[in-house]
Amino acid sequence: MSPDPFVHLHVASGYSLQYGASLPHVLVERATEHEMDTLALTDRDGVYGAVRFVKACMQARIRPVLGVDLAFSSTLPSVRAASSRTPARGGAFRDPRLPRATFLAGSKRGWAALCRLISATHLAGERGRPVTSLDLVAEHLSGLPGGDVLVLLGPDSEPGRAVARHREDLARAALRPWLDVVDRSDLLVEVVSHRLPGSGPGSSVNAARMVGLSHLERLGVVLTNAVRYADRSDAPTVDVLDAARRLVPLDIRHVDRGNAEGFLKSGKEMVEVAEEICRYAGLSQHTGRDARALLARTRTVADRCALDPRADLGLGEVHFPELDVTAGGGGTATAGVAADQVLRARCEAGIGRRYGNPGVRQEGRVRRRLDDELKVIGDLGYASYFLTVGDVTDLVKEMGVRCAARGSGAGSLVNYLLGVSGVDPLRHGLLMERFLSPLRQALPDIDIDVESARRLEVYGRILDKYGGERCVCVSMMDTYRVRHAVRDVGAALGMPGGEVDAIAKAFPHIRARDARLALRELPELRASGLAEDRLDLLFRLVEKLDGLPRHIAVHPCGVLLSDATLLDRTPVEASYAGFPMSQFDKEDVEDLGLLKLDVLGIRMQSAMAHAVAEVSRVDGVDIDLDDEEQVPFDDLRTFELISGAKTLGCFQIESPGQRELVGKSGIETFEDIITDISLFRPGPVKSDMVTPYLEAKQGWKMPAYPHEDLRPILEQTGGVVVFHEQVIEMIALFTGCTLAEADEARRALGDVTAMAEVKLWFFPRAMGQGYSYDLVHKTWKVLEAFASFGFCKAHAAAFALPTYQSAWLKAHHPAHFLAGVLTHDPGMYPKRLILDDARQFGVAVLALDVNSSGSEYVVEQVDRDSAAVGYGIRLALSEVKGISETEVARIVASRPYHSLTDFWHRARVSRPVVERLVLAGAFDGVYGIGAVLSGLGVRRRGRVTRRDLLLQVADLDRHSRAVERAGRSARGLTSTAAVRAAAAAARNSSEAEVRESARSGVWGQASAQSQVSGAARPVTSVQLALDLGDTPAEGEVSGLPEMNASERVRAELEILGLDVSRHVVDFYAGFLDALGVTRSQDLLRQRSKSDLLVAGVKVATQTPPIRSGRRVIFLTLDDATGPVDATFFEDAQGPYAATVFHSWLLLVRGELRRTGRQGVSLRATGCWELPVLHEIWQREGTAAVRDFMAQVPEGFGAAATEESVHGAAESRSTRPVMARVLVHSSGFKMSPYSDIKPAGDDAKNAPRKLWHRSPGSPG
Repeated sequence: MSPDPFVHLHVASGYSLQYGASLPHVLVERATEHEMDTLALTDRDGVYGAVRFVKACMQARIRPVLGVDLAFSSTLPSVRAASSRTPARGGAFRDPRLPRATFLAGSKRGWAALCRLISATHLAGERGRPVTSLDLVAEHLSGLPGGDVLVLLGPDSEPGRAVARHREDLARAALRPWLDVVDRSDLLVEVVSHRLPGSGPGSSVNAARMVGLSHLERLGVVLTNAVRYADRSDAPTVDVLDAARRLVPLDIRHVDRGNAEGFLKSGKEMVEVAEEICRYAGLSQHTGRDARALLARTRTVADRCALDPRADLGLGEVHFPELDVTAGGGGTATAGVAADQVLRARCEAGIGRRYGNPGVRQEGRVRRRLDDELKVIGDLGYASYFLTVGDVTDLVKEMGVRCAARGSGAGSLVNYLLGVSGVDPLRHGLLMERFLSPLRQALPDIDIDVESARRLEVYGRILDKYGGERCVCVSMMDTYRVRHAVRDVGAALGMPGGEVDAIAKAFPHIRARDARLALRELPELRASGLAEDRLDLLFRLVEKLDGLPRHIAVHPCGVLLSDATLLDRTPVEASYAGFPMSQFDKEDVEDLGLLKLDVLGIRMQSAMAHAVAEVSRVDGVDIDLDDEEQVPFDDLRTFELISGAKTLGCFQIESPGQRELVGKSGIETFEDIITDISLFRPGPVKSDMVTPYLEAKQGWKMPAYPHEDLRPILEQTGGVVVFHEQVIEMIALFTGCTLAEADEARRALGDVTAMAEVKLWFFPRAMGQGYSYDLVHKTWKVLEAFASFGFCKAHAAAFALPTYQSAWLKAHHPAHFLAGVLTHDPGMYPKRLILDDARQFGVAVLALDVNSSGSEYVVEQVDRDSAAVGYGIRLALSEVKGISETEVARIVASRPYHSLTDFWHRARVSRPVVERLVLAGAFDGVYGIGAVLSGLGVRRRGRVTRRDLLLQVADLDRHSRAVERAGRSARGLTSTAAVRAAAAAARNSSEAEVRESARSGVWGQASAQSQVSGAARPVTSVQLALDLGDTPAEGEVSGLPEMNASERVRAELEILGLDVSRHVVDFYAGFLDALGVTRSQDLLRQRSKSDLLVAGVKVATQTPPIRSGRRVIFLTLDDATGPVDATFFEDAQGPYAATVFHSWLLLVRGELRRTGRQGVSLRATGCWELPVLHEIWQREGTAAVRDFMAQVPEGFGAAATEESVHGAAESRSTRPVMARVLVHSSGFKMSPYSDIKPAGDDAKNAPRKLWHRSPGSPG
């Protein structure tokens, strides 16, 4: 059957942000169903979805046409601009309904021109509101041969709008400027009819008038359907998108569509549209012939614009920066030298740096491995890639920024010699083939971790070095998930904001399409009342938004590096921070052959850098964490800390499950850390690698090897297959194939179908090597079970290095390390738990102080009576609620302060912030208030209290306002003029800087946009010196009592989010003792399987995947003596999940689990809000509390499922509704609600007043 000849030339996908309602692959699927052979994608304002669209077209054997729909500033004064309005949801309208035109690329040159035009459009105006002009069109399209770029002027163009107003004269006038910049043969009139009644836009009558305009001006004409969605049923979705885009509720005035006809119609349906338009046009007596002619012209344009994905778009090509740009880092001359030679020279130099004098045997081993790797790199043509990564790493290190590689790239000796990776692959048995293989053509992936606090500084340095023509950031699309979808749909439906917010927060961070399933399956949602009929429309529309892009943002780590033609292949726009970013995401740029380097900002790297700096500042000792002589890999104190599970704050090993695992296994070597990191992954957990490894590690069972030949491969892990590298070596050993071939076989084992093919290949090859059928069968079972679930050892080794370094710092310099953790907040727990951990390590927590606290947490030496280790951590001013960076800087710069009055006049901080500083105790040191707080609630005669200081703040504020009012009334014309002159000077200076930066290419233009948005600067006012009398008296004693303990902790929580002077749980001590609650520090002394009660502040919740595929909730509490970990399996979640997710002070009942020497956790069977139980106890006593806890809501089983994190048994009670399981192609099972951010607020952002009852209590 011949293909449908009609081609849709104007199609918006979901990548027309908040405009199109269907993703590109869905549109292609629909075109395939209509038997079309060509399809266009012309998204608004960019080509964000172009690569995905082209790939879908290639798979469906459809020719792609690519273009863009751009907004234009109005050129006709008679076309009235929309008046300034304010949307219902505040702010400014984001969619001013400007005229638009569609551009189609007709060739490789045309695609490059469109990329540059889109970039110029985005960088010329206000960020996020791209508006182009005919001047920009002329600049980027003039000089192109005919047919490279075609322009469609449709009903939404300026001529089209004039036609809709029956102003043929204005329409023809609006065409003339276009004919000055575009060849007549490339300028086309686009006719659209959605068959609306009447003669307005969208009607066939109006479309007929557009046909008439094309004949009058002798222009080509095409028929489109201005597609916004794939199916007619998607029409309501675009209404919601229109409302969300314009920040208004749904109303006929705010939606663009007049009916549901804007979908991807079949060719037959479009023939009917064409005939109707031609009938109204009345061009001849032969409507059918005219319609066929219109369709034929449309087809001709499509044939002109159909692109070849490889020849025109460059899919499959590779573009590296030029050698003279990348090779400078090694100091090697590059004139006339190939990249392969430069790379070898740099690696040869690296051997001496890394190995010193390695000895003949070791040097031979190093050089053999280097030769092998360089041959593979040379054959693939990737030498420039490695030189580029090495150059970037050198740039980062030259800045004094901590830098480390991650991922499988740590398995490359070349990376180690270039200084990219800090892990020796020969020492740790890492394989290059897992990272790069001659059998794989995909670009290798090397990630570089840098200090998060200096990430943007690093970006700037890379951009400086490579320039805007070669380097931009990668973008990412924020897509609709359930919470965003609920908020936008709820607002569009006009629901109250508070209700919408509550509904959104009730959901975990799941896909929008799963909203109604979650209402049925999750116990915390089933009791919420959200399944009522009145909300059915809300959730149906929410599900329709699933996966649609919302807005573009800069990727948190991706940097694109290319040759000087980068901007011919990707449009660029400015990020919020002013960095140029590609319109393509990380998957797209790899398909385009662009080098993507992930430069990840890692908070732990910043925390360790902070710790090292504090050791140097306080103790005068300089530490190089990467120097093995200073930080040896066999440090006993470090391994004791890890094995004791005292790893809060440490990289990769601080989660509840990891602390349990290191406590069980007992870490004794660096290799043990590598193995531990590898075991705590979904795959190894799923395939139960953990149990046999622990049994062998603890000596409970002898390691078992299928064959003695496998001992060298599996000995490190006790006979258990843990690493991908082990699988590769096993396959190579048994089959005699190369490691590269073995890795291809390993990759195939992750797919059930491909696994069968590998089996047919493996058995005869292995038996041909002399192994028996029984042994081959036994070995295959091992490979079949573990291969798809293992973990890359190189990746684990790269992680193990900062893991060990962070643990070493905590073991040897706990105060300095934890000050870094508190400053940079790298872990999963809130700072309040880290402060408690510091106390457990003998580190004093020093209160906020205006003369000692800075923007960061710092270490101070204290006497050993105050802290066992002789150090304390001073709280940071940045923790104060509402304080700005500028205020912190002024406070620090003007120190010391001798009084509150002195502080008020010199620090110039706002009154609310000063009051918070007073309440948080920041002036206690100035007035000696801390010396009398031992008698809390009792005022010492003649001593100033915090309440006195609050009164003084009020007096100082009144006095300052009086001075300001008097100054305003006394100022004359001269001073007013001075203020205006100062403002003008600041304004002119800012504009000059913007103009200067705009000269330096796309990076400068992107930066300029950021500067324009924040160009306003504070202007120092000119005031006369007036004598208004004395400043309010300093330090007057009012007679008010000092704040008591409860008031102080309330103030600390409200202002700092930290209970510094006393732990919240201490206020419930009497009640907890009456109930017999066990503290964290006493859990190791309890018998396994004993029933216990624990209590504390919630500091973390997780829902990791487990072997059974069911959802499990990990809860961590802090009770002032340490963390308490509790696990809720599905049968225990029903009555208590809402409390776990939405409450903060909790009491938990459960069965103690002792695992290994230090492993301890609770299998939870109940959970209640501590304040609720406390109120009952105060009113009715302990017995009433126990009666309340014994009540279980009807319909929920009382017993929890007996399953562990690494295994699962059948439930003793009826399993709840939540039983849906996702099954991966490899056989891996997972709950759809696992490994996602849970419902409620983040545990790191707890409400300030923790003892107030919060929503979600079952009581």
